[in-house]
Amino acid sequence: MRLGEGLDAVFEPRSIAIVGASQDPTKIGGRPVQLLRKHGYAGPIFPVNPRAAEVQGLPAFASVADLPQAADLAVIAVPAEAAPQAVQDCANRGVRAAVVLSSGFSELGQKGADLQRRLGDIAARTGIRLVGPNCLGTVGVADRAIATFSIVLESEMPSPGPLAIVSQSGNLGSFTMRLAMERGIGVSRFMTTGNECDLDIADGLAWLAGDPATRVILCCMETCRDSAKLVAALDAARKAGKPVVVLKIGSSDVGQAAAASHTGALAGSDAVFDAVFERHGAIRVRSIEQLMNVGHAATVLLPGGLPKGKRVALITASGGFGVMMADAASAAGLAVPRLSEAAQQSVLSVVPYASARNPVDTTAQVSSRPEIMEEVLRAVLADETCDAAMLLLSSSLHLPRLRTVYMEALRRLRAALPDRLLMLVVKGPADAVEELNAMGYPTVDGIDAACATLASLAAMGQASTAPLPSEPDPIDLPQLRPEALAHEHGAKAALAEAGLPVLREHMVADVDAAVAAANDVGYPVVIKIVSPDLPHKTEVGGVVVGIAGEPEMREAYASMMASVRARAPGARLEGVLVAPMVSGGVELILGTKNDPIFGPVVVAGMGGIYAEIMQDVALRTAPVDRATALEMLRSLRVYKMLDGARGRPKADIAAAADAIVALSRFAGHHRDVIGEIDVNPLVVLPEAQGAVALDALIVGVTSHGKETT
Repeated sequence: MRLGEGLDAVFEPRSIAIVGASQDPTKIGGRPVQLLRKHGYAGPIFPVNPRAAEVQGLPAFASVADLPQAADLAVIAVPAEAAPQAVQDCANRGVRAAVVLSSGFSELGQKGADLQRRLGDIAARTGIRLVGPNCLGTVGVADRAIATFSIVLESEMPSPGPLAIVSQSGNLGSFTMRLAMERGIGVSRFMTTGNECDLDIADGLAWLAGDPATRVILCCMETCRDSAKLVAALDAARKAGKPVVVLKIGSSDVGQAAAASHTGALAGSDAVFDAVFERHGAIRVRSIEQLMNVGHAATVLLPGGLPKGKRVALITASGGFGVMMADAASAAGLAVPRLSEAAQQSVLSVVPYASARNPVDTTAQVSSRPEIMEEVLRAVLADETCDAAMLLLSSSLHLPRLRTVYMEALRRLRAALPDRLLMLVVKGPADAVEELNAMGYPTVDGIDAACATLASLAAMGQASTAPLPSEPDPIDLPQLRPEALAHEHGAKAALAEAGLPVLREHMVADVDAAVAAANDVGYPVVIKIVSPDLPHKTEVGGVVVGIAGEPEMREAYASMMASVRARAPGARLEGVLVAPMVSGGVELILGTKNDPIFGPVVVAGMGGIYAEIMQDVALRTAPVDRATALEMLRSLRVYKMLDGARGRPKADIAAAADAIVALSRFAGHHRDVIGEIDVNPLVVLPEAQGAVALDALIVGVTSHGKETT
């Protein structure tokens, strides 16, 4: 089935059956009946209860088979043991989709997992689409199609609007809907997916991408059960011009363990999720408050209105607040450029005592007359030096005189410059905020939160215009030989076949051969022990560098062999590598890892002995193209060294990027047999001189997914 197929029956059903319907509106089987009636669902409601003639004033039916017509949607609220038969009965009757609210499945162990598997098998065999089990259900707001027992709807429904919510967690999704209602944001659809035996969060995203009622999608995610579906869904939303804002929980080790126990799923590396979201245009946030801030701002701005970049003009009536805003903007990754001379002169012509560079300190004079405020804001917003502007209002709108001044100025400004983004930092009152939002101004309470929101909107704007990611053409590589997984020499030989640059080196069995090899490659040389049991050779004295001639070679060879035999007496020794010394250049670390969810990922960062300490790395899903590889390098702190900082010669950045591309394609090609690759260091030589991998390790994967060398 195509992504999201069948969800029209969930969000826009013409009739709804509640299997396990209860007279008691406080029970899971009773609340959907109550909510459907309370909020005015227009279609037929069919309670199914074999022990009641009517349920909450509606005629009840003893079984699904007794329904007068096949319902589009069924809500399943029976014990877990009875759920498979209930779903089968619905499929037999021609019900198109079912929301399984019941719990007691994979989240409780093997017995529950077996029941859940039966549900999935029924869906696959019959074509009925299932949401859940163990979920809080769904809501199609405009149609009042309520298939949930959420307490959020007990008093009121959200207003119909452009914001959709899809969440694996029921309570988190429900709370998000509550927050949207409190902010006055209209909601189109609400979906919680629970254990995802059939339809999952990717199906929800894909369907919403094609939903005319939805403009912005909020996604609360714990894990991903199908990476290909998730990527396709994110690409569909991006292609449709609908931003996806993701709150991915489980970023810490403790959080990932909790996510796994809560959903019965394996949580992937959090950094890999970051890479996937960035590559496919989703905007990740770290808190539910930021989820709402970004989602709310996007609904105010769209369609159109997103910033094209991260340059912001900051406007305040206080120098101290201006410094705070500049600090917060920088911390959020925003740029605060100096305004153009023309813009500064325009500001000073209106407020001669202002500080007009950026931040713009208008002084308190702007509070006196609307036309002064309007002229200052118009001068700043019209300046192409910045992509957006931010105005600090704080609590000014609580004062009637100031509210009149600001509202009049902002109303005129919107009419004059409808396409320029001005974010307002404002703390109520609620009716004033609502009025500002209706004018097209996004509002956020708090300087730090506003800067973080604007940074997310800038990322959203850049993602909306970026081309969809494309996969490089497949490559033809020879089958991986056993020695590639056995030792450094075999690993580098395999990587060289894939296009990674390596040195000309020799593997030898005795000291005489080592001397001959050194004479061939030229002194000075380095020697390294070759052993499948010693991936970290330096720890046993298995590396000697800077050997300048034959006498030194003979002494170093004997000393190294003695050290290795003493420190690792059981290690299998297969020979010694002799390679020329390389001096100068910038050391990088390149690597790949086979993520359990998303497959191979490629990493580039500061290399050498401090790689793990500095944690200066960039990560992307593999394979990558050259443009992505260059972007990875530019994101590193060590890039300044590559680019010739402090008088250093510029490094061959193009060669480093080519090495990243070659490594990523090699890992993608061998994803079934390679678990990890470590190239440390890759020495990037001065410009036009290339790069070279000095050490490499390839770790294999067994048939059970465990790594093996």
